[in-house]
Formats: sequence, structure tokens, C-alpha cells
Amino acid sequence: MNTTAQLLTDIETALGKKLHTPKDFDFLRERIYARLHILVSRTTLMRIWGYVCEDVKPRKSTLDVLTQFLGYQDWDEYLHNSQLPKEQQSSPVLTRRLSVARSLTRGDRLRLMWQPGRVCDVEYTGDLLFRVISSANTRIHEGDTFECSLIIEGEPLYLDNLKQGNRPTIAYVCGKKSGVLFEYLL
Repeated sequence: MNTTAQLLTDIETALGKKLHTPKDFDFLRERIYARLHILVSRTTLMRIWGYVCEDVKPRKSTLDVLTQFLGYQDWDEYLHNSQLPKEQQSSPVLTRRLSVARSLTRGDRLRLMWQPGRVCDVEYTGDLLFRVISSANTRIHEGDTFECSLIIEGEPLYLDNLKQGNRPTIAYVCGKKSGVLFEYLL
């Protein structure tokens, strides 16, 4: 399989779905924007996947965005990783991580998602602390607070000192079986 075809497969794996319809490409476009705050046109994505038949090679800048979506620095890093023996290659999902202390500032908001259908929107309040602003289908509720220093997409998320009302603080694991996805909220 050529490297561009592997990239497309890796993106579909990260999304958890094949891209077959214009609506699927809108979905990818929205996910890219949510993660990177970069707009890529639906038509460009459809061309790359061969949904629109045009004999045009993707620009390196577009390949950079697609590999950044997977957590790589750019297309060149993705190419380097793909040339390593299979057992030494990084997983595209595992490479996307968020170091809270380095990447977030007070007031930043994230959406955390895990199976089955759990969603938790949180606001960073500083010093590795988060406050839950909304949640669905989870035991974590609006107003709860917790500590977290690192989020690795596709891996369980470990919350420390989860405070829920007057109860004693506990440790809590989100996405124990399938891992957690995250995206920035505007």
C-alpha cells in the first residue's frame, strides 16, 4: 500500500468509519477544524479519497494537515514513521496527546468522549484542575472538579481527586475499554 493510501486508512481508523459520502467528508472537515482550527475544503478531501475523480496530487500543506490530525508533526514525520519496521511504528491515535500544563491556558474548554456514547465538556481552571461544564451518559456531573495532567487519545483517561459535591475525592477512569477522544471547544 502506498503511503498516501495508508494515511487515508489511518484517518478512517482514527475516525472509526469509512468515508463514502459527502456527509462523511463534512464530518472529517468538522473533526479537523475541531482539533486543529484549520479549515480544509470538503472538495479537497473528496479529491484525495478519490470520491471526485480529478487527476490532481494533494499539496504537501494538505498532507501536513491530515497527518497533524493524527498527531504527527507533519507529512515528513509521518513518512519517516511509515518506513520503520511495523513493530517500531507509532500508532496514529496514540501519538495525539495533550500535555495539560504545556498546552492549555485557564479558560480553555475540551470535549471528552468515550464509549458507549459518553460526553463530558470541561473547562481548564489552571494548576492541572478542570471543572465539568456539562456531561451526558456518565457518572461525572456538571460542577464536578478533577485533576489531570495528560490526555492520550485512544487510551483510558485517569482523573485524580474527582470531587463530586460533599463526597470524598476519588480517582476515576474514563474510557477504560475503548479509550477517550478529545477536541477543543470554541
